[in-house]
Amino acid sequence: MAAIIEHDKRKHEILQKALDVFMEVGYEDVTFQKIADRCGITRTTLYIYFKNKREIFLWSIKELTSNLEKQLQVTLQDGAIPAHEKIRKIMYAILDCCKENKKLFNVLLSYLTQLQKCGVDVSERVRRRVIRLRHLTTSAIIEGEKKGELKVRSVKDANEMLYSLIESAVFRLAMLNQNSIEECYGTVDVAVDGMMAK
Repeated sequence: MAAIIEHDKRKHEILQKALDVFMEVGYEDVTFQKIADRCGITRTTLYIYFKNKREIFLWSIKELTSNLEKQLQVTLQDGAIPAHEKIRKIMYAILDCCKENKKLFNVLLSYLTQLQKCGVDVSERVRRRVIRLRHLTTSAIIEGEKKGELKVRSVKDANEMLYSLIESAVFRLAMLNQNSIEECYGTVDVAVDGMMAK
């Protein structure tokens, strides 16, 4: 059992350090050797945990989104918070995560562009990565409707509106190279206030 825990702990450390390397030098310029050097291990040892840099990159993204999901689950399960405030807190946390990981979105944009050039459906890849996050906001919207706190024409449309705000923030950070997305928080407030039952 201790060997499994140590293996998982080492894998987690590799993922964290590898993500830093990806953000510093970009996806194209990352090598297994650079990741191994950052982790203080040999390339051979790195191969015990991962088969290539793409796998490391995807696992790093998965770990980042999983950590965010855990944080958002706590908010969603808090019975003392009204549904509209849950949605606001969830959206703010996602925006905070986007802002904190601005460099990652630059790397991710480059990675997705490479995939698209190879004929890969990047829309499907992105959808799979955010489906669980979208489910959390959907759950909060449904909860708010059941409690009479929210009134939306369509849960699906309300969720789509919220995620278009996140996509806007990511676009501003990655494509427009903006350092601030503060106005996105105000837009979230307008969207959430618009869903509240009058």
